[in-house]
Amino acid sequence: MTTKKKTPTTKAGDKGCRTAVVVRHTAETRIDLQLTIEGSGQYKVSTGIRFFDHMLELFTRHGAFNLELKCDGDLDVDQHHTVEDVGIALGEAFDRALGDKRGILRAGYFLMPMDETLAIAAVDMSGRAAFAVDTKVRTRLVGDLQTELVADFFEGFARGARANVHVKTMYGRSNHHKIEAIFKAFARALRVACSRDKQLGEMLPSTKGLL
Repeated sequence: MTTKKKTPTTKAGDKGCRTAVVVRHTAETRIDLQLTIEGSGQYKVSTGIRFFDHMLELFTRHGAFNLELKCDGDLDVDQHHTVEDVGIALGEAFDRALGDKRGILRAGYFLMPMDETLAIAAVDMSGRAAFAVDTKVRTRLVGDLQTELVADFFEGFARGARANVHVKTMYGRSNHHKIEAIFKAFARALRVACSRDKQLGEMLPSTKGLL
């Protein structure tokens, strides 16, 4: 496996764009990813799983990030490696792009309505990986995505970003809406967590001295 950092990142308090490049090539997946936190919702995503692509696209748009992501995975075996490894790589990209995390809000949450469905997401870029996922989806597939893998994506992201990630569907009817509302809520919660805090300035949002 190789995971490389090709571009320098900026500190959270800097005025420049915070960016990262992740190259993650394993025997199971080959992922090339470019992320800009201060983006405009532009995306170019290809994982071989169309519904997953759709979720990553709307994640990018609602987070106002820029994302280019290409994953060639062993889909002939299963979707698990692709979904989990994309989560890990995307989390690593955010961790790198945020640098030392000085001056960021660090935590964010969002309550997302989508027609008859309501979902909530909360994120803390704490330096500690933890996750909790409750989609309330009981069908095996939504589109071409194996729905049990939604949890694997968020676990992978939490590990890669060293973050606490909690997402939950409060209620809803459409399984499509349940998953989509979660990704939208997650994007907007992460957008807040990554935002610069004018009051803190260059201060680290922790009394420990590091994140």
